[in-house]
Amino acid sequence: MTQSVDRVVLPPAFPDHTQLPESDGTFVNNFQEHPQSLILTDSIGPILQERHPDGQYAIGQDSGIYWRETDPAEKGAEAPDWFYVPNVPPNLEGQIRRSYVLWREHIAPLIALEFASGNGDEERDSLRDSFAARTPLSRTDEGVLTKPGKFWVYEQVMRIPYYGIYQINSGRLEVYRLIDGYYRLLELNERGHFAIAPLGVELGLWQGSYQNQTMLWLRWWDEEGNLLLIGDERAELERLRGEQQREIADRAEQARQAEFQARRAAIPRLLGMGLSAQQVAEALGLSVEEVVEDG
Repeated sequence: MTQSVDRVVLPPAFPDHTQLPESDGTFVNNFQEHPQSLILTDSIGPILQERHPDGQYAIGQDSGIYWRETDPAEKGAEAPDWFYVPNVPPNLEGQIRRSYVLWREHIAPLIALEFASGNGDEERDSLRDSFAARTPLSRTDEGVLTKPGKFWVYEQVMRIPYYGIYQINSGRLEVYRLIDGYYRLLELNERGHFAIAPLGVELGLWQGSYQNQTMLWLRWWDEEGNLLLIGDERAELERLRGEQQREIADRAEQARQAEFQARRAAIPRLLGMGLSAQQVAEALGLSVEEVVEDG
C-alpha cells in the first residue's frame, strides 16, 4: 500500500537588506539633521568601542528599520534620525548595511532619536494623556492596512528601550523609557540630562558651534557629567595638552640651567675660601674638571 505525502508549499523567503528600498523618497527635513547625527556618532564612538571590543554594533542615521512586510515595502519601515543597535555586525557578509531588517536580526535598537522640525506631534504619534491615543496596527472598513505612528511602532513592535524626541525649533528634548511595556517620560537628572543607564551615558543639550552652525545640539556626557568630545575637540585637547607639556618641560630646563649656572658661579668664591677643587666639586655636585675649568 502506497501512502501519499502532502506537498508542503513554503512561503517565499523574507527579503534582506539588499532587496529592500533604501529610502522612501522623502527629503531630509532640515540642514541640521545630518550634522546632528554626526556629532552624536562621533562623540559616542570611544564609549561603544570600549563596550564592544569585538566591533559588534551598528549605528543608523536616517536609515530604515524594516519591521513588517508591506506593499510597497517601505511602508513597513520606520527611519529614525539616529539609532544604535548593540551586538550586531556593522556589515553583513562584507556588504555595507542598506537598512536594518528587524525580522532577520531580531535585536531591537537600544535607543532611537528623532529630530523634529515641527512640534513633535508626528514623532509622539499624536500622543495625548492616555495610552489609548497611540495609533494601533489596524485595517480600515475597506480592508486597507493603515500605517501606525512611529511612537506605537517603537513601543509596541520594536520595543526600543529608549526613545528621544528633539524639537529643533524650540530646543525641547523628551526621552521616553520602556517600562512595563509602555513608554514613560524620563525626568532630568541634577545636571539637566537624561540618563541612558545601559550605555553609561547621559543625553542632553549643548549650546555651541559645529560645522558652521551655532545652536543647541544633542550631545552625550559620561556618568560623571563630562562632555563626550568629538574628533576635532579631542584633537584640540591633545594639542593643548602637548603645548602645556612642552611649556612645563621648557620651564624645567630653564630652571635646571639657572641652577647649574648658579653652582658654577659659586666655584671661585669657594676656592677663594681655601677649599680644594675636590671639596668644591663634592659640595656643588660638579666634576673636578668643571671646577678647575671655572676656577
